[in-house]
Amino acid sequence: AGWFRRLLHKPKPSSVESLKSSHSTSSSPSSSSSSSAKSSSSSPGTSLATSSISLSPKSALDISASDSPRWDKSYDVCICHSERDMELVEELVSYLEGQPESFRCFLQLRDAVAGSAVVTELCDAVQNSHCWVMLITPGFLQDPWCRYQMHQALAEAPMANGRTIPVLKDVDRKDYPRELRNIYYIYMALKEKSFRQIRDTVMHYLQGLCQSSTKRME
Repeated sequence: AGWFRRLLHKPKPSSVESLKSSHSTSSSPSSSSSSSAKSSSSSPGTSLATSSISLSPKSALDISASDSPRWDKSYDVCICHSERDMELVEELVSYLEGQPESFRCFLQLRDAVAGSAVVTELCDAVQNSHCWVMLITPGFLQDPWCRYQMHQALAEAPMANGRTIPVLKDVDRKDYPRELRNIYYIYMALKEKSFRQIRDTVMHYLQGLCQSSTKRME
């Protein structure tokens, strides 16, 4: 209960500028930030295994630089989940926001604007986030709002590798949403390992975004 109250009272980012200043002074990520989630199978719709990817120190620092394209959006990660899975989502958000990179997470119960329409909030959350974690559980599959947000994410960037991150928990492979079957998923057996995979996938996407931006400027 104490953790849940802290989540609800966590201040929402007021502007991109304040986020830039708070992160530009942070220390560089540890060497573990160079690992990313990578497929261990040749066919889509299968789970992921972590694999180290060599990234230069410069690319790791770019993620929090004041001119990083990371700050073009309000959030690094939008968590799409069923209300039944709130406890697990709280743990995931705590883990991601507690990392050296201080990932900015959109948590609907905490960050949605009171009085606004659900559809508007869900669409804005998708559009203003770099990556979307789909926590696919039995509750997710039965929640029409979860499916709506999933479709919005796919429509926003249908071919963007690493942006949509499906995470299966207590769901058989045969029940994996058909719309996501061209995307590799993370199967949550050990929670701690799955959290690291999610973190590494988001990190890898943001580092790639920074590298692409640097190449365009050159």
